[in-house]
Amino acid sequence: MRKTFLVFGSPKIEEDEIQEVVACLRSGWISTGPRVGTFQEMFRNYIGTRHALAVHSCTAGLHLAMLAAGMGPGDDVITTPLTFAATANAIVHTGARPVFVDIELPSMNIDPGAIEEKITPRTKAIIPVHLYGRPCNMDRILDIAHRYNLIVIEDAAHAIEAVYHGKKIGAIGDMGVFSFYVTKNLVTGEGGMITTNNDAYAEKIEIYGLHGMSRGAWKRYSDEGFKHYQIVFPGFKYNMMDLQAALGIHQLKRIETYLQRREEIWNRYDAAFRGLPVIVPAPPEPDTRHARHLYAPLLRLEELRVDRDTVQQELHRMNIGTGIHFISLHLHPYYRNTYGYKPDDFPNARYVSERTLSLPLSAKLSDDDVEDVITAFTSVLEHFSK
Repeated sequence: MRKTFLVFGSPKIEEDEIQEVVACLRSGWISTGPRVGTFQEMFRNYIGTRHALAVHSCTAGLHLAMLAAGMGPGDDVITTPLTFAATANAIVHTGARPVFVDIELPSMNIDPGAIEEKITPRTKAIIPVHLYGRPCNMDRILDIAHRYNLIVIEDAAHAIEAVYHGKKIGAIGDMGVFSFYVTKNLVTGEGGMITTNNDAYAEKIEIYGLHGMSRGAWKRYSDEGFKHYQIVFPGFKYNMMDLQAALGIHQLKRIETYLQRREEIWNRYDAAFRGLPVIVPAPPEPDTRHARHLYAPLLRLEELRVDRDTVQQELHRMNIGTGIHFISLHLHPYYRNTYGYKPDDFPNARYVSERTLSLPLSAKLSDDDVEDVITAFTSVLEHFSK
């Protein structure tokens, strides 16, 4: 057993980020300022879109993206139930109704074959979630969207490095929204980014995300001279700070290096867990790149004497932190009670909800850390095996 607890999702923060934060504090530009501008430009070039707009969180980004596209009360937005609550919560915050479509196996992403039957005259958008970093089947989703004149907003919270048929995730739909939360592949503590090639959407997002002001705060007080602003929309306080961007600037420079390290760990896990009562993640589809955000195998419960939660608790006792990504939203009280969902409405999502367990996967992990995870997970599964 490890002597210290291995925290799940602990980020790798290096000296460059620390020095940049210190320089930011000394500069006086703490909130939205030049570092946000630099980070946006770097991210725009990395994804390959005309615009990249930094916000305080991916949740804020999803909300703004839908507002910019004109969604509101009376509209339906189709998405997957196997996602973090923020995806559906943001839909609710616009006044629209989230409409869930079951996932396909083994990808665990939204099933394109089931989307079309959920489309009604109220449907305005599809939000595919690139779960765990695996690209959704965007060709089929875009085909449906074009035929029904629907907006496609990619929830790319897990998928910064992901590529689908030669195109970066976040540059395929009408908009893409990324997360830089502390457990993500690129970390700013809190933070997010919206990417788009649509100039009108970008302008609305910039205005709506900072109180509805016609000019951003740092532009008003820059050395170009004070600029009066006008309130053109009852906006929100969703702007990213330079303190956050100070981390992101250097994290983005190393994102491909970090991906290579997570690939190494992923492959070690795959090799180590063959023959155990667990289903390892399916390999990426042809001509795609998996962002390797979460390593989330499924337990073969029929071969175990206990449920998933017992396995997780035993790993915690052995000082291995884990996560559960996710319990399907239709099983949570708010969505169950508000929209009348029943457990068997989305059988594939329910199947994953009962079996999924995310193991530590971070560029920060040492080889010894990885070996500790493998040893503990193997021991627990063998102990509880029928």
